[in-house]
Amino acid sequence: MKIWIILLLLPIFKLTAQDYKSDISIVQFSAPFTKSSEISLKDFKSYNTFTFHITDKKEIFEEEKIKYLPTLILYHNGDEVLRVESGISLKLPEDTVELIEKEIDVIIESKF
Repeated sequence: MKIWIILLLLPIFKLTAQDYKSDISIVQFSAPFTKSSEISLKDFKSYNTFTFHITDKKEIFEEEKIKYLPTLILYHNGDEVLRVESGISLKLPEDTVELIEKEIDVIIESKF
């Protein structure tokens, strides 16, 4: 009986794991050793924001094919719109916030 309950609930857990991509979402993929290179997502509080560390969410890093830390991805309704990677420097580009804001503006304008 317990096995059936677990099997029935597995699709639900997989489905909710994709919540980080819903609507307009900014996701920061990082690690404890790159914390000083992360950007503040407070400016984007009107949208869904998430920070995942590889030590906690390794399966998501693999699924999203994250190569560099930190990496920021902007999603709109499940689709990747923009990916900003740090590269081997382990630092995001200076204009990361501006790039994200510009793409969000394009998304919002396309709704009208």
